[in-house]
Amino acid sequence: MDERIQKYEEKMKKTLSGFEAELVTIRAGRANPHILDKITVDYYGSPTPLQQVANVTVPEARMIQIQPWESSLIKGIEKAILTSDLGLNPNNDGKVIRLVFPELTEERRKELVKDVKKKGEGAKVAVRNIRRDANDAFKKLTKQDVSEDEVKELEEKVQKLTDKYIKEIDAAIDNKSKEILTV
Repeated sequence: MDERIQKYEEKMKKTLSGFEAELVTIRAGRANPHILDKITVDYYGSPTPLQQVANVTVPEARMIQIQPWESSLIKGIEKAILTSDLGLNPNNDGKVIRLVFPELTEERRKELVKDVKKKGEGAKVAVRNIRRDANDAFKKLTKQDVSEDEVKELEEKVQKLTDKYIKEIDAAIDNKSKEILTV
């Protein structure tokens, strides 16, 4: 592949992977243990991340199970979850804490799909801006003894890359939307 095009493809790849990483953070009614990443528990007088004092698992699609390594930590973990902005009520049986995620409402699902589409549009705009930058750079090449035919060819190749990445972004939007709307 032409190295003049390669750097623009790299940028388009980064845009796509950034968008896909963003989609992972959107909760589709399933339990994701990463929502507990910011929670700290008072452990012998010092605030300690929850993952360092307990085993966090996902036994079912809509449940997170927290098993503290010391049973004396259960009350502290419960308090930390209740005071966080997660909006979840912990249940404990003396050994294990369970967080059950409520089913998403139809309205909330539609909101999430709109959000996914909006983020997707942002990614597509970024890809198109990369194409524009590439075309601007290619037009300047005509002043540096590069034939107009060669510039046209480079522009066509960049257009094909743009189409390819926009298709991939659309596919990612469709997949995430289906995942969100699946009850």
